[in-house]
Amino acid sequence: MTTNYEIKSQLAKLLATEDLVVEHKKVETAQFNVQSRVLTLPMWENTTDDVIDMLVSHEVGHALYTPNREWWKDYQMNPSIVNIVEDARIERLMKRRYEGIVKTFYRGYTELHKKDFFQVKQKDISEMNLLDRINLEFKIGTHYNIPFSTEEMLYVNKVSLCETFDEVLKVSKEIFDYVLGELEKKKEEEKEMETEQLGMNLSGNSEDGEDTPWDDWGDVDDEDGEDTDEEGESPVQVKTEMGGGSNMNQSIDLSEEVVSETAESLEEALKNLANTQGRENVYLELPKLDIDELIIDNEIIHALCKTAANEIPENDSKMPDEYSMVKFLEETKLDFVKFKRSAQKEVNYLVKEFECKKSAGAYARATTSRTGVLDTSNLVNYKFSEDLFKKVTLLPDGKNHGLIFILDWSGSMANVMEDTIKQLYNLLWFCKKVQIPFEVYAFTSNFPRSFSPEGHVNPKPLYEPKDELVSIDKYFSLMNLFTSKVRGRELEDQMFNIYRIVKSFRNYHANRIIPMGMGLSGTPLNETVVALHQILPQFQKQHKLEKVNCVILTDGEGSPLTYHKTIQRGWEDEPYMGNQYINEGCFLRNRKTGKTYQMTDNWYQFTPILLNDISDTFPNVNFIGIRVMDTRDVGRFLRMNDLDCNTEEYKEKMRYYKRTKSVAIENVGYKVYFGMSSKTLSSSSDFEVEDDATKAQIKKAFTKSLTAKKMNKQILSRFVELIA
Repeated sequence: MTTNYEIKSQLAKLLATEDLVVEHKKVETAQFNVQSRVLTLPMWENTTDDVIDMLVSHEVGHALYTPNREWWKDYQMNPSIVNIVEDARIERLMKRRYEGIVKTFYRGYTELHKKDFFQVKQKDISEMNLLDRINLEFKIGTHYNIPFSTEEMLYVNKVSLCETFDEVLKVSKEIFDYVLGELEKKKEEEKEMETEQLGMNLSGNSEDGEDTPWDDWGDVDDEDGEDTDEEGESPVQVKTEMGGGSNMNQSIDLSEEVVSETAESLEEALKNLANTQGRENVYLELPKLDIDELIIDNEIIHALCKTAANEIPENDSKMPDEYSMVKFLEETKLDFVKFKRSAQKEVNYLVKEFECKKSAGAYARATTSRTGVLDTSNLVNYKFSEDLFKKVTLLPDGKNHGLIFILDWSGSMANVMEDTIKQLYNLLWFCKKVQIPFEVYAFTSNFPRSFSPEGHVNPKPLYEPKDELVSIDKYFSLMNLFTSKVRGRELEDQMFNIYRIVKSFRNYHANRIIPMGMGLSGTPLNETVVALHQILPQFQKQHKLEKVNCVILTDGEGSPLTYHKTIQRGWEDEPYMGNQYINEGCFLRNRKTGKTYQMTDNWYQFTPILLNDISDTFPNVNFIGIRVMDTRDVGRFLRMNDLDCNTEEYKEKMRYYKRTKSVAIENVGYKVYFGMSSKTLSSSSDFEVEDDATKAQIKKAFTKSLTAKKMNKQILSRFVELIA
């Protein structure tokens, strides 16, 4: 049967009640690192959940209660004795801590007994040594009436009463000495029987008159002519005493025979359950990035924009209008002013919706209490009601909100960037009016953070690469396009700077005003989500925010991710830090939350996994996605977000999109993921027709404006609802 290792990891963490790191790897036995608190469990297969749950509980017991001590330096005895006594102690403590786990241990050991993991079904248990019988008593004692002598029961009771590891060591030493003593007695009895048998044989041969094979004895005892006394007799030594050098050597030799066959059988059988073949599980962690190096400062961005815009060619005045940079800048400025004026209706609508929903939410949480002051207007009802006091309604304080916008600056955004920017500007003007602090970052892999002496881009490392760290593209940067720290006229100038660049993306002759490094690039969306782990707490602390909404505007999925791995190639002396692609054998581990997320071979699913991780890390942050797409991509958008095309939900969302040119999916990494038509997004909501327009043209223009308004209001209302 297939084992869900993530569920078993969660079980281990719940049992441990701590930030325990659990790894399932292709190892034969469990391991626990006390310092790092990493519990490594084998990948048990071909067994029942009861057995695996029992084994997990057992190993968690060791993690909780077994100290990291080098006890063997003070106690010279077989480790298997300590393991048996310690197993009994930690399992008893786990059962005491979690009463429901008693049945888990019972069912688990019952299953192991049925499959004869202890190798006892063909043996006489009464003939086993005390160590084996103690082991069986505390593991499968419910299935056997295991015999003990009165003296042996003293040791069994001592094992059942161990509460500390020191007591375990003490009892283990007592059991070891007892078993060793019994083994020595058995050896002595065997020696005596051999001696008696030898004497009987010798005397019998003499009485019968048969020849004594002295030559054969000589071959055995005096092969080299040594080990004989002065009288030429072969000495026969029988060790009967506990003291002295000879007996001490015997004790040491015999101590190696003080073993538990049942414990060894169980260990070997459990090794057979562990899957040690195939692909190894890899547990990844996110690197901590150098944010100061990663983020391109707002001032630097706009200084570059202004410089590029002022570099007008000398012969520009002689160029035709369609090629003139001056003409392009003038038209862009007029277009920006026109857009800003028309956008105020939608901005005011947003503000109104926000204030209404915020007030409604406050009144929903309002509390009413009596003041203790009589309401004189209500005294007339004293015979019918005791509620004669004035009341006061208390409205809770609203939470401080903040917004972070992430803008996709990839090449595929060229055709829709202008429309996306307009939507972004609507939201920024809304934030200004309701005084919500904000930051806007555009992700890129083009910006030259630094140069080598030869003139090549050689960016500083964002982090130190280590094995099993998620790899981040060294050319990845975040451009801080806008910030609420910039106010008034300066912010408007910055918005025009970016608007001018965006307009030039679709004008071949105007792209000279695009600053170096600000051209469209790849899609480091996943890298951006990783960087948000440092950006979000910094933003919250800076503005003393209780609630943050992070809005990501994009038209597609992020690039695939890799992880660092030290690689040794046969033809090289030294290993090097290489990269491996992330696959379904990889698990993303978050030490802060204690959660682990299984990755996938499907690169387009990396972003939802990373978003789930960061949402769990920052529960007071809403992640909202806005996907700009063509109508032909709607079905793919829904399917890639785990909607089966055969379900009614899928069909309903397709019908909704056809009506509104928008669709929303919840809880797919994002709290809400909006899909918006790029064509409708680019449509103006203004009712505009030519003077000589026909009735049909007027009707079409009117319908178009209403559709655009309807879509915008639906999306904007939902957005406001999320942040209010």
